[in-house]
Amino acid sequence: MAPSKEVAAAGSKAVVSLDSAQTLKASKALLAHIKKAAKEQAEASDKRNLLEDDVESEKTIWLTLTTKRHISDKARLQPGKIPLPHSLNASAETTVCLITADPQRAYKNIVASDDFPAELRKKVTRVIDITKLKAKYSQYEAQRKLFSEHDVFLGDDRIINRLPKVLGKTFYKTTLKRPIPVVLKPKARKVDGKKTKPQKKEGEVYAASAADIAKEIEKALASALVSLSPTTNTAVRVGFSDWTPEQLAANVETVAAALVDKWVPQQWRNVKSIYIKGPETAALPIWLTDELWLDDKDVIADAEGEAKALKAAEKANIGKKRKTVDDSTEQADAPAPKKAKKAAKESKPKADSNDDKLDKQISDRKLRLRSAKAAAKKAAEE
Repeated sequence: MAPSKEVAAAGSKAVVSLDSAQTLKASKALLAHIKKAAKEQAEASDKRNLLEDDVESEKTIWLTLTTKRHISDKARLQPGKIPLPHSLNASAETTVCLITADPQRAYKNIVASDDFPAELRKKVTRVIDITKLKAKYSQYEAQRKLFSEHDVFLGDDRIINRLPKVLGKTFYKTTLKRPIPVVLKPKARKVDGKKTKPQKKEGEVYAASAADIAKEIEKALASALVSLSPTTNTAVRVGFSDWTPEQLAANVETVAAALVDKWVPQQWRNVKSIYIKGPETAALPIWLTDELWLDDKDVIADAEGEAKALKAAEKANIGKKRKTVDDSTEQADAPAPKKAKKAAKESKPKADSNDDKLDKQISDRKLRLRSAKAAAKKAAEE
């Protein structure tokens, strides 16, 4: 669906929202296609491939946003968060690994305390600090094992920037399980209208309360992650194939609005298109723009572009032979022959040849040899 004319105008700050009917229609069509493809695949395959996921298992749905200019100048390894109306980690079987600042034991005690929600405690299957993480998971095989054992990884925001060096490409070559930043330190309090940091007593761990930590973890689990890179294409997980179209459409609208409002420069004027797609499906458009560029300076006129291309081609062909069908064109484009140097060489006087004198010397020598040979033969006979 194209934006309104007010948004297309330069400098406009009008707010654009997705067409709910179009989003719901695309969600229904995409989910129906995925279910139909999964059913056909199950009927066509006689044997089950153990290396592939179950055909009936849930498949991820992505929202893909394309912009006219790059969103970010460099890759951001720390993902942003967008709260969702329908959580992507609502399953009770979801496992969480919590990476904290030192010491590890203090945060384990907080998670094990009665103030921490029991349902959330079941999901947090591992609590490890940065020091233990370096010591135990420095090897590639150990990192792969840790990666496969948990569904979600949360990192204390105080040490989140140190994790790429510790966990390496095992975690950061994809955006699937990058550690999500959470705030585990105590919140600043207001005294006389000013925020002040809580005083740390001797022997006390600088950590938030069990209720605050649980709230941070639940907030991270209920959010969509945005990983920005220097490109015009950004993909965000918004749902699964076993959801209802209404759930998927609600998440799509929330993510699209928050993504454009918070991370896209010039907001909707910089948005080119928004699609939703499955892992192996075509992308279904839910929003398209009328303009393909932001400013007129982004577009090069045809005449100017042709002139630059012609000049570049002429510069590249200097001193090179060109093969063309038309001989006249070849003669016109070919560089002029270097006659000046050749004429200069020919104008130099040639040295006198010694061939006649040499031939005479050779003949005289042969004559002398024959005379000597004849005299020697005659002497021998006498």
